[in-house]
Amino acid sequence: MDRVRLGVLGAGNIAVLNVKGYLEDPRCDVVAVCDTDEEAGRLAAKEWGADSYYRDLSALLADESVDAVEILTPTHLHHDHVIAALEAGKHVSVQKPVANSVDDALEMQAAAEKAGRILRISECFVHYPPLELAKRLVSDGAIGKPTSLRIRTLVGQTDSDFQANLRPEGYGWRLDKRSPGGHLFDDMVHKYAMALWLLDLDITSVQAVVRRRDLFFEPCAVIFEYEDPEVLGMMEVQYSPNFYMRSSYYGADEFFEITGDEGQIWVTRATGEMLDLAPVMLFTGTPHERKTTEFTDIEADWATGFVRSSQHFVDALTEGTDAAMSAADATDVLRLCFAVYQAGATRAPVDPRTITGVVSPPGWGEW
Repeated sequence: MDRVRLGVLGAGNIAVLNVKGYLEDPRCDVVAVCDTDEEAGRLAAKEWGADSYYRDLSALLADESVDAVEILTPTHLHHDHVIAALEAGKHVSVQKPVANSVDDALEMQAAAEKAGRILRISECFVHYPPLELAKRLVSDGAIGKPTSLRIRTLVGQTDSDFQANLRPEGYGWRLDKRSPGGHLFDDMVHKYAMALWLLDLDITSVQAVVRRRDLFFEPCAVIFEYEDPEVLGMMEVQYSPNFYMRSSYYGADEFFEITGDEGQIWVTRATGEMLDLAPVMLFTGTPHERKTTEFTDIEADWATGFVRSSQHFVDALTEGTDAAMSAADATDVLRLCFAVYQAGATRAPVDPRTITGVVSPPGWGEW
């Protein structure tokens, strides 16, 4: 495939970030937009230079000018939308989380294999330059053998233009039974993905304490045991509803700390801009020298991960390379999410590899 002719399904809040990379890629044309909200869909088609607007998915999939579809619909619709697109012969990129259940995710993977088409899950953190650099430093042995990974997420408030312009109707489905959980499902899949991807190790056991604030947010403390018994992982989520932080996007930020036998790596930001530090810092020391290396010449705007993710999908289609994240990887991420919920409810260790179906936190959606 020399050029990618893309159809976009869903013109909601996150679409502007996902589509930007396609619009900037000279190998890609956004040729069609589909959304049940005709006003939003037609406006998006005009802004993105698409020739066609469709209200119905079937009409989009019948368009022979469309090679691939970017699916940006609510998570509970992913299964049906992805399978319909694959059966129509389209390559598919779908927003995270991959699906609402492990069974649905496996069916989507099987449908892609049967259709002989690419199915990849759009995971912006995999393409965020500071995290890419951190993974590369680990692989290059910069901190020796990795021994621990700590991931912290702080959710607060911000007054960014991006957040102020979000449409409230894009959030209702996240707060009821159409979603299997709250913040730990909808947002923390990014961090579960990093827990697996940064160290390239399977997680064999999860222990967790999970709370809930303001219906959606779920402060927690989690311990991951990896297949390498010398490696541990920790994940924390804190919620500060009256704290306004610097951010160009959502009122949240993430911090990653990777420790090894010979040093430590910090990734000091992601979604927000809370800390006045270099985006990536490497700390090493020997009996003769202690050294801090600050990586300042690196693109650290959170939206860059979205742009690079979209262009990575174009790479896969035009060059025949593997597309990250794969459906199998995304299913492992989903299992890890559900393992945290199960461990939080039972207060017992859970092996995420045993998770099937769906796991929701106690009382979810009962309001």
